[in-house]
Amino acid sequence: MRNGKKQIGIIVPAYNESQNIQEFCRAVLAVIEDLSRFDWKIIFVDDGSQDNTWEVVCDQTRFDPRLSGIRLSRNFGKEVALTAGAMAIQEADALIFIDADLQHPPELIPKLLAEWEKGFQVVITKRLAIRYSLVRKIGSALFHFLINRFSEVKLEPGTTDFRLLDRKVLNVLRTFRERTRFFRGLIDWMGFRRSCVTFSAPDRTGGNSSFNLRRLVSMAIHSFTSFSLLPLQLTGILGILTLAFTSLLLSYMVMAHYILGYTMFTALAYFVVFNTLLFGVVLAGLGLVAHYIGQIHVEVIDRPLYIIQDQIGIEHTERLNADLRIPSTY
Repeated sequence: MRNGKKQIGIIVPAYNESQNIQEFCRAVLAVIEDLSRFDWKIIFVDDGSQDNTWEVVCDQTRFDPRLSGIRLSRNFGKEVALTAGAMAIQEADALIFIDADLQHPPELIPKLLAEWEKGFQVVITKRLAIRYSLVRKIGSALFHFLINRFSEVKLEPGTTDFRLLDRKVLNVLRTFRERTRFFRGLIDWMGFRRSCVTFSAPDRTGGNSSFNLRRLVSMAIHSFTSFSLLPLQLTGILGILTLAFTSLLLSYMVMAHYILGYTMFTALAYFVVFNTLLFGVVLAGLGLVAHYIGQIHVEVIDRPLYIIQDQIGIEHTERLNADLRIPSTY
């Protein structure tokens, strides 16, 4: 708290968002001008953009001292970029995470703060409607059903990364060290007092979304396996069911051959078919086990979660790097 004012940080992950940064800054600065009872710090996290996003961020910081930026050495993914932002402002009383494409309306910031001032420690936002393709809608519905039904975390459909976190929540979040992370899932897993604000998502002001189908599927798999053992359990269940079905069928084959006298199929034919089926079950099980072992491998090798290449307007370089076990020369 500075000068008796609480400090609020705004974390803005950006990947190839050079077309949106200036408009985003205008929109956010216009909103916070009416919230002078708080001290503000806005940090852009350039997640290894391939365009001139970092140059645009640097240009914007020259116009307002409340703006600053971090540039990661490569594209680590949005979940890690959000974490980098959370690590960057250690002294904030609350952080607001918002996308740079203006699909998270900055006009909602006063509502988030109002809920926070009521005592809520996590204020999430939920989209009332957004134009998705049919495939993405079905995939999203299936993902939420599976993760809510078979994992220890409960996710409400339609919620976004646009949310406010209190200092107490952030202090806990900063202790998490897993590399494969699902930001919303971690926050929902923690609990705390929470409130929800709804909004309608506008269209992007420029550029294209970096979340194509491949990246969304990958994120869904990593998120689901981070919070649920269901895939491994399903493999065991499938193996038991296959064993039971095969046993019944073999019993029928013996009865049909020796009691009823049927000779429609030879024993070898049945053996080949179901041996192939069992082989498929084994391969599926090995694939799932390999996925979990792969995640264990990523955690055990203990590489830095991210690497900062450049920064502007950030005061805690040494502390930030020390927390991540990165030499201060980065």
